Amino acid sequence: MAMDTSFDFERLRNRPVKYDRELMKKTVRSMERVQQVKESREKRFWEKRMEGNKEAVKQRDLAEVRQGLDLIVAPVAQKAAQTLPQRAVHRLKEKA
Repeated sequence: MAMDTSFDFERLRNRPVKYDRELMKKTVRSMERVQQVKESREKRFWEKRMEGNKEAVKQRDLAEVRQGLDLIVAPVAQKAAQTLPQRAVHRLKEKA
């Protein structure tokens, strides 16, 4: 990002020139285009930097869901889930 050609353009922009309407329109349009190019480069740079972060964010979100699972799951479903393993343990004891 340090060696950006848009900086050279901005440096040239500060030189005084005789007013010309067409030149002014052209300059303003090119300034807008330069800004678009800068924003797209910054966005691309940020996305490339954050590329490996997706897995870490997913793991952090899953841990948060596991921690607050009692807030998400209904109490009736929690009781059913707790009794289900007890039934399975009881059946295993009967078979043994």
